[in-house]
Amino acid sequence: MSQSMSLPIPAAYSLESYIQTVNRYPMLSMEEEQQFARAWLEKQDVEAARQLVVSHLRVVVSVARHYLGYGLPHADLIQEGNVGLMKAVKRFDPDRGVRLVSFALHWVRAEIHEYVLRNWRLVKVATTKSQRKLFFNLRSLKQSLNALTLQEADAVARELNVSRKDVLEMETRLSGHDVSIDPSVEDGEESFSPLAYMASPDENPAQLLEREQTERLRHSGLTLALENLDARSRHIIQARWLTEGEAATLHELAAKYGVSAERIRQIEARALQKMRSAIPE
Repeated sequence: MSQSMSLPIPAAYSLESYIQTVNRYPMLSMEEEQQFARAWLEKQDVEAARQLVVSHLRVVVSVARHYLGYGLPHADLIQEGNVGLMKAVKRFDPDRGVRLVSFALHWVRAEIHEYVLRNWRLVKVATTKSQRKLFFNLRSLKQSLNALTLQEADAVARELNVSRKDVLEMETRLSGHDVSIDPSVEDGEESFSPLAYMASPDENPAQLLEREQTERLRHSGLTLALENLDARSRHIIQARWLTEGEAATLHELAAKYGVSAERIRQIEARALQKMRSAIPE
């Protein structure tokens, strides 16, 4: 459905304009929702599916706001939520007696959760089901900013049906930060970064040669992989992954190329897949 139906996200719009636009789309009555849902389910009517999606885009914006505390672009959170919304519309059964908004919330949150977990930190903080549950609920369940006591950890564990050990471990992970081993030094002060305390034994010639060869292979593989991409795909990868400044958002690139942010996401995914085969492990 995502390939044959484009979301109403004008490429030249700012995020604020997009939000104002989706808030103007009227919510559907139950009768209208049922009618459009049956048209999509029985006839694969793309226009009916589009009506279901656009009338619920404001819901995605609302859900995405709850994840701004993870430091990820609001526009990208919305875009991932829109993907979940389209998946929900594709699977929605009007005969179950449930409104689409209730059914779609699970899919919207699931897509945003996956995006947050993939991009929040360099080191993954949640991989198992219980860890994911803790990752997205521990902060709201804590009664203060202080470290959990054993009694509080037990209460959280009972609430989420996980072990006390998992609760305490996730609190430790969430309280940590990505730290540069060699941060920049300002005002001429002496650096006491982690790099200053790390052992640095001299490499023997064989190790040095092996490292240099590996770096050359990786660099040449990356260069070759980029050269094999078309100009648009290459620019998208460079703007999203290889820039030294702030990475471009999907909506910024969508505005540049006059397409939807979902289209940019698809181009990016295909380009990354193509590059992986050209870069040595």
